[in-house]
Amino acid sequence: MWVRMKKLINDPDDIVDEMLDGIVATHPDRFRRLPDTQVLVRDDAPLDGKVGVVSGGGSGHEPAHAGYVGDGMLDGAAAGDVFSSPTADEFEELIEACDSGEGVLAVVKNYEGDVMNFETAIELVEMEGTDVETVVVNDDVAVEDSLYTSGRRGVCGTILVHKAAGAKAAEGADLKEVQRVGQKVIDNVGTMGMALTSCVTPEKGEPTFDLGEDEIELGIGIHGEPGTERTDIMRADEITEELTTAVLDDLDLDEGQEVVTIVNGMGGTPQMELFVVNRRLQELLDDHGLETWDAWVGDYMTSLDMAGCSVTICAVDEELKELLSAPVNTPALTAP
Repeated sequence: MWVRMKKLINDPDDIVDEMLDGIVATHPDRFRRLPDTQVLVRDDAPLDGKVGVVSGGGSGHEPAHAGYVGDGMLDGAAAGDVFSSPTADEFEELIEACDSGEGVLAVVKNYEGDVMNFETAIELVEMEGTDVETVVVNDDVAVEDSLYTSGRRGVCGTILVHKAAGAKAAEGADLKEVQRVGQKVIDNVGTMGMALTSCVTPEKGEPTFDLGEDEIELGIGIHGEPGTERTDIMRADEITEELTTAVLDDLDLDEGQEVVTIVNGMGGTPQMELFVVNRRLQELLDDHGLETWDAWVGDYMTSLDMAGCSVTICAVDEELKELLSAPVNTPALTAP
């Protein structure tokens, strides 16, 4: 049935299933799909002697989360329907498939469905003897509660949690240590996003919220949840200043602190524009006496075809720098 949108889809009800099959077809040597699920795990999972690191959430945020499955990051990821949590059964199968006997760390974004379904799955696997720890990512400084959360939302800072925890697990660290470094990132990271346009979900076929041609929304969530302010469109530098100031006020960093930054596209923003944002972000950090150790620019956690961006800042020390620069080989992130 035709819908009121232009998208490369067949049937909206099949899009996640077909996407997952397409990922496996693209990387047959990396992934296997667990039968009758929307779960992808690395082809060699579980890895003997290594703590498993898993994550997941609604589809529509690609490359999160399956794009980060591989050496140095995740061992597996569950994909829910668009903007919907995977089921508890699928999280259960994910955890079991990635447990080598050393335990599993679940990286959970702070959305009620993700938290509830992961908790249920963990209760079930623990009854069978699997040791599981969790970290809940809540890096969005914009709002304390939203349509989807009690407390702050988990957004692009999640990728740094995947990277640090995955690197620690790859070193052969035990479950408590892998959990510790994941939580360390969470304690030192903040993110704020904005939208120039709404996204269009395949099921609805039209914008998920109304935004005037001359309006933008600051502090918006990755599902199109309301932000902190709807305002007239601004210049790129003004938008960057709004986002960066909010994150820095939340983190309250000392002068001289080293940071990692991410300018993340929401799915419909050209890289040209993201680099313009990063230019002003780095100027602002310099003005605050902060030192950028590494800067990432690109699409890391998106919202379908939404035009907009988010700014993530994470304070780092020698331990986090070592983990964030460790070798990684995934479809979405590769570094020697």
